[in-house]
Amino acid sequence: MAKKDAYEARAEELLTPIAAANGCEVYDVEYVKEGSDWYLRAYIDKPEGVSIIDCENVSRAFSDKLDEEDFISDAYILEVSSPGLGRALKKDRHLEKSLGEEVEVRTYKPIDKQKEFTGILKSYDKDTVTIQTEEKDLVFAKSDIAIIRKRSLLLWILSVKHYHRILIRKLFSVSHQ
Repeated sequence: MAKKDAYEARAEELLTPIAAANGCEVYDVEYVKEGSDWYLRAYIDKPEGVSIIDCENVSRAFSDKLDEEDFISDAYILEVSSPGLGRALKKDRHLEKSLGEEVEVRTYKPIDKQKEFTGILKSYDKDTVTIQTEEKDLVFAKSDIAIIRKRSLLLWILSVKHYHRILIRKLFSVSHQ
């Protein structure tokens, strides 16, 4: 097991009872390097959504436990947050909870000249993910998927507004040239 995977697994093991004691569940744990800094990111969730107070309480207790255990040899920055509206569906438990919901799938390489697909998450197994679109069912190899996210109405509205603004700017700039 790679160092990164071992750190994530041990951190999740330590975080699980802390999150539960605060009425939350662990959504995911990531240990990533960005620039010259390492980050240990813990994502917590609960049905009604997590608050800043939930994040603060879990962060303090988790930080104390990490200091006590001291199993990460690198210097790192701890972040505790919600997985957000457009949460990535990385693990089978995420996919299981999202069956029947609308998702966005982005692939590494184009499939039929397209890299982004939207549909209802129909099924998954250890190697594939199937979504149901208006036209047909699409089956993706997990190895071809860059990211799967829950489709959020709010994020869709924001993206439409963003593209609408770009279109208006282009039209405005074209009409005044």
